Amino acid sequence: MASAAAENTSGAKQDYVLRLFITGHTQKSVRAVRNITSLCEQHLHGSYKLEVIDVYQQPGLAALHQLVAAPALFKILPLPPWKMIGDMSDSGRVLAGLGIPACGSRCPPKDWMPKK
Repeated sequence: MASAAAENTSGAKQDYVLRLFITGHTQKSVRAVRNITSLCEQHLHGSYKLEVIDVYQQPGLAALHQLVAAPALFKILPLPPWKMIGDMSDSGRVLAGLGIPACGSRCPPKDWMPKK
């Protein structure tokens, strides 16, 4: 998949790098892949990198990330790192963890001030 643009503290663009750990083709795993892909497409507009890792196929990566349950989403970049366990159906919680406003394009600009 593609990479997401996010601003880091220096103002340079930085990619979103996400790792989704799943356990084979279980219902929860399939739902997690579908949910996170949909959220990323809606809010990151195709500019992100999502690695889907089956712990049965790559147990070493699960051990390296100290995985305790699956499905689990790890945000690698931009910093700070973040992780969530579940099928990614709570879109508000997923978006908050990724640092993406749930209101998307309907959000006012950061420098917007209401009229007094």
